[in-house]
Amino acid sequence: FLQRLPMDLLELIRGKKVMIGAIDVASHAIETPEQVANTLRKALKFVDADKLYPCTNCGMAPLPRHVASGKLRALSAGADIVRKELLSQ
Repeated sequence: FLQRLPMDLLELIRGKKVMIGAIDVASHAIETPEQVANTLRKALKFVDADKLYPCTNCGMAPLPRHVASGKLRALSAGADIVRKELLSQ
C-alpha cells in the first residue's frame, strides 16, 4: 500500500479514520507479522494511532482458503506487535 502511494498525500488524511491495506491480496505470498507491522509503522507517521484501522488492500475471495487464513493471521499478529509497541511508549 504505502510503497505505491505518494507520501505527501497522506498529510491530507491526518485526523481522519484510515484503513491501511497492510495485506496484498494480489499475491499468494503470506506476509509475516513483522512485514505487516512495518507497514503500520510507516502509516503511523501520518495517521493517528486511534484512527488507524489495519486491513487487507481488497477482498480475498479469489485466494485459496489457506492463503487467506494465513494473511489474516499475519494481519492480526502484525497489528498486535504495533499495538504493544504503542502501549509501551
